[in-house]
Amino acid sequence: MLPDTIATSISPGAPVGSQLHGILRDLILRNDLPPGTRLSESELAARFAVSRQPVREAFIKLSEEGLLEVRPQRGTFVRRISQAAVMDARFVREAIEADIVKLLAEKADQGLVRELRQQLAEQREAARTDASRFIKLDELFHKSLADAAGKGRAWMLIEGLKVQMDRVRYLSLLRFPMVKLTDQHEAIVDAIGNGDQHAAEMAVRGHLREILSDLPAIFEDRPEFFEEPGR
Repeated sequence: MLPDTIATSISPGAPVGSQLHGILRDLILRNDLPPGTRLSESELAARFAVSRQPVREAFIKLSEEGLLEVRPQRGTFVRRISQAAVMDARFVREAIEADIVKLLAEKADQGLVRELRQQLAEQREAARTDASRFIKLDELFHKSLADAAGKGRAWMLIEGLKVQMDRVRYLSLLRFPMVKLTDQHEAIVDAIGNGDQHAAEMAVRGHLREILSDLPAIFEDRPEFFEEPGR
């Protein structure tokens, strides 16, 4: 069930189903709700003091994202991570973000470069102390690149695809140093600032291919989090 420390207050200013979806989604991505966790509509409704309908709506959306599975006569459970979905998301993300940084390097907007360097400073601080904050800053960094290139809709597409990839990222931060990722971000920013499209493309491709070498080690360390290959 939900961790005892999770806030259960619902804001009156936003749809309840969307808020529940966001809360549960974050818990699953952070692996606070590990694969196999059973979720109950009635228990969640009671916990958040809402009706069962918005909980059901959240469950449906999470199932569509591949984060929950409904087992007939047994209940609703957090799904294991699909390695195939991780690889597909990485492939699509690399293709899109490689073109994004090439567009940015073509312009070489120094105002953007200063903003990104400020983000790098915040990332380095978080890398030493706070993995959850680091991932939010990492998300902001890549979103900032997309927005600056006028490709905000492309980023929305990426966000919808990379949920399984994000679960692996949280697991990887328990095993691999975050400062390495910040160094890779810095290489991307340097290339954009220098107006070097080729270097920017190679830097972002190398950065997003990091998961290819990390995934086997993470799978070996935490096999209970993953679906069997081929599923």
